[in-house]
Amino acid sequence: MINTLLGILPKRRWVYLAAAAVCAGLIGFALYLQYYKYQEPCPLCMLQRVVIILMGILFFIAGVHNPGRHGARVYGWIITLTGLLGAGIAARHVWIQYLPPEQVPVCGPGLDYILQTMPFGSAILQVLHGSGECADKSWMFLGLTIPGWTFLFFLFLSVLALLLPRKSS
Repeated sequence: MINTLLGILPKRRWVYLAAAAVCAGLIGFALYLQYYKYQEPCPLCMLQRVVIILMGILFFIAGVHNPGRHGARVYGWIITLTGLLGAGIAARHVWIQYLPPEQVPVCGPGLDYILQTMPFGSAILQVLHGSGECADKSWMFLGLTIPGWTFLFFLFLSVLALLLPRKSS
């Protein structure tokens, strides 16, 4: 069944480039929400954006490179590991959003301040701890918040990256 589904996709190069375009579209939508709908991203949102950008760059490089089957496996694992990192961040964000109000972490400083005043490892741990603004569920579509949708996109793109080596170039 998977081979049948892969058979209807265009050549591997175009799928890589389409996945890069999806990542660019996700970032474009995030910027639209930020600058036109005035929804300020929390630190966890910013980390998810970084991972989406990284996945987009990796998909774009793979599309330009157009690797053979072995190279596609290497790209697939690198992209999948990156996507799973993003999915983990998004899952943590969703978990914070559904905490009872009394358990939501207090609002903390912004990401810029955290990165400027703490060592990088400590800053990442502080961001992953979450803060009050990370619990905001102001935008929803079909019952999912932004990090919920981001989680699904991370999983979809990770599975796609793992399946692409099985497709003929």
